[in-house]
Amino acid sequence: MNTGSPVDYLPIFIMFTIAVGFAVVSLFATHKLGPLRKTKVKLESFECGIETQGNARVPFSIKYFLVAILFVLFDIEVVFMYPWAANFRELGGKGVIEVFSFIALLLVGFYYMLAKNALKWED
Repeated sequence: MNTGSPVDYLPIFIMFTIAVGFAVVSLFATHKLGPLRKTKVKLESFECGIETQGNARVPFSIKYFLVAILFVLFDIEVVFMYPWAANFRELGGKGVIEVFSFIALLLVGFYYMLAKNALKWED
């Protein structure tokens, strides 16, 4: 198996250097060459042309975050199950056992979530 020589990676290094250099030069140029006129109106937050009302730091229920994390947790299982479904015949019996153990582990987590009333919205 031929992995190539370090010279083969020279174009990638050059492209990476140019990209980082462009980002650094752009940031430096905008800060040094741009106008420095700060006014009260410019420092206010802009929200789609609507005047700001009150404080944006309003506390709300942690249940929103919990539902989002649980959705990501149980949605990612599809990402792991798709390759298994695509290679179902090649994996054979060992693949079936591994997928069912994966699903069993997910179900244990799901039942634990239900036992702790993680999705119960009422306090």
